[in-house]
Parts: sequence; structure tokens; C-alpha cells
Amino acid sequence: MQDAQATLVSDWFEVDQKIVDGFADAINDHQFIHVDPARAKAETAYGGTIVHGFYLLSILTAFARSALPPPAPGSVEVNYGFDKVRFLAPVPVGSRLRASFALQTETPKAGGMLRNYAVSVHIEGTDRPALAASWLVLETRG
Repeated sequence: MQDAQATLVSDWFEVDQKIVDGFADAINDHQFIHVDPARAKAETAYGGTIVHGFYLLSILTAFARSALPPPAPGSVEVNYGFDKVRFLAPVPVGSRLRASFALQTETPKAGGMLRNYAVSVHIEGTDRPALAASWLVLETRG
């Protein structure tokens, strides 16, 4: 069982324009605020391109691998979904990000363990998180 009181923090990760462009290709979302730095600078208050909100969700797995303990031998963890997700601040492309994870509950489910984490993604140099979520992760025997 994990400690429900500890907050675990991931390594920092920089999101550059190449990553954002690749993600835009993968999800077919080429809105200019993500992929056109000149236009985003000229036409928005962001000062340039910003990272997709769905990218922030998808990178949680990488953050989790650097912050959370690995699953028990013979077990696998799967994304069980989210109870709540909020995008709280735009993330300028070129930002360094990291995530914090706090275990809220741990409940037996389907022969495994369902964990609910309070997760937030932080932008280096700012106080306001970019994302806050309640993330459900199910650990089951392989």
C-alpha cells in the first residue's frame, strides 16, 4: 500500500514546438494557437503557441513513471479514467513542466487495487498549476 499522505513529484520535462506539432498531427488538432508561433503571437494574449490540454493529460503517464513507485512484480497498471479534470492555466510552448501526485484513496477492485490520485501539473516559474485532476489508476495482476 502506498502512503496516502505523501506527495510525489516527477522530474522536469520541457515541451518544445516539435513535440506540440507531433501531438497536433497525432490528434488532428492544428488550431493555430498550438502550431503557428507567429500567428499565435500576433493574434492572442498568450505571446506565442500553447500546449494542447489533452497533451497535458497524456503526458501524465510519463510523469507518473518518474514519480510513483512501479507496480508490484506480475502486476500491470492501467488508466481507469478521471473523476475530474481542470485546465487552469495555458502552458506556453517551451515551458518546463512537472507533476505532483498525492494518493487520495486505495480501493480493492476486480482482484486488484484502484488508486485515486490528486494530480497537478506545474509550470516552472509560476505558482498556478496548469492542470488539476483526480486520476484513477487500476493495478491488476498480469
